[in-house]
Amino acid sequence: MRCIIIDDEPLALELLADNIKQVPRLQLVASCRSAAQAMQVLHAEPVDLVFCDIQMPGISGLQFVKSLAQKPMVIFITAYHEFAVDGFELDVVDYLLKPVPLERFLKACNKALHLHDIENKPAAIAPEPSRDHLFVYADYNLIRINHGEITYIEGLKDYVKLHRNGIAKPVLSRITIKALEEQLPAHQFFRTHKSYIVNLGYVQSVRKGRIKLEDAEVPYTDNYREVISRMTGKTI
Repeated sequence: MRCIIIDDEPLALELLADNIKQVPRLQLVASCRSAAQAMQVLHAEPVDLVFCDIQMPGISGLQFVKSLAQKPMVIFITAYHEFAVDGFELDVVDYLLKPVPLERFLKACNKALHLHDIENKPAAIAPEPSRDHLFVYADYNLIRINHGEITYIEGLKDYVKLHRNGIAKPVLSRITIKALEEQLPAHQFFRTHKSYIVNLGYVQSVRKGRIKLEDAEVPYTDNYREVISRMTGKTI
């Protein structure tokens, strides 16, 4: 985290700088003697955390924080406890009283680091929506075919024929039936034969060795009997 110090006392700046060196994840960007100087730094580069005194000549620490349109996290460090309520009303990370023990300083830093991690946690990646289609090469074109229109698929060595509902001419594509099967939703398409995949939505009936679809009939073999049972929910 990139941080700056604001305090009009040189000794206080040195002590804070030494303390910040004890926190591996903190990078001190600048030590500022006034709020005006700190504003210049904030306009010039990104800052995640500000360690700020309250009682300073000119613009006080409270006035400085109130003036910020985009406020980094703030930890007030002051000799005056009476400003604590004002500080927390500004939603600061912590309020430390001088002289600040190193243990108390580290506690405040850890709180700021924890808040920073929460705010910068990568958003969960939304799962990719389930596709309802695939693309295949055919006739020198990349053709989109919706899953729902495929009635069955017929394998021919290194080619497949994709038969579609209501369309007489199948799509012939150079791809193995195994490779195509891997692109299809397993709950909808079932391999019933080494050369056939059927769309469950078009299955009308099943009898020994044959599956009747709406406009075709395809075979199944004993090797795929378990698949047929899973597809129909019945023992074949």
